[in-house]
Amino acid sequence: MSRTVTLDVGGMTCDGCASNVTKAINSLEAVSKVDVSHDSGKAIVTHDSPDDENIRLAIMNAGYSVDGESEPFNWKDGPVWRQSAHNTKWCLIGCSIGDFGTIAAFQFIPYLDALDWSAMSIMMLAMFNGIMTSIALETFILIKQMGGIREAFRVAIGMSLISMIAMETSMNATDLLIMGEPSLTWWVIPIMLFVGFITPWPYNYWRLKKYGLACH
Repeated sequence: MSRTVTLDVGGMTCDGCASNVTKAINSLEAVSKVDVSHDSGKAIVTHDSPDDENIRLAIMNAGYSVDGESEPFNWKDGPVWRQSAHNTKWCLIGCSIGDFGTIAAFQFIPYLDALDWSAMSIMMLAMFNGIMTSIALETFILIKQMGGIREAFRVAIGMSLISMIAMETSMNATDLLIMGEPSLTWWVIPIMLFVGFITPWPYNYWRLKKYGLACH
């Protein structure tokens, strides 16, 4: 006999999260109807199972909490590693636009080069611009999904600042260590991108696995 249960799901921040939870629940054969909302933080499920345990586990395995409980943390979840890598990739693209653009401007525009800014000043500006372009890119990506620029910006600005700062710091420190100054060459860029990706990736995994929160 079918019955309906309402579960409090933690960690959902957007329609994409609600979609992930819906997909996880629908993977269970006993489920006949699912209604998930990230706004209310609720999952209303109609199913034929004798209890709700399989549904709760499916949600937890997707990286979200149920009624305040979550799956014990571990570093062995392949799908979460892949999802956190995807999130980190988009964060890296956004950060690189502003970061590399700033360094290139001081490197190739004579007027800016003549300002004789210190390496630290250029790095700090590059880091700031990188974070801004990352937020701008994510806002653009989320506009349709979130139903408007205001909500998209709210979600984008709420993403992990720690991840972006770690990414920016590692990329610029690598550039300074190799080149001795903020400077771009064809062979140093891949190294900067690699270091910028690897540095925050474990943190992004931890944040997604433990709290169901994505950096991007």
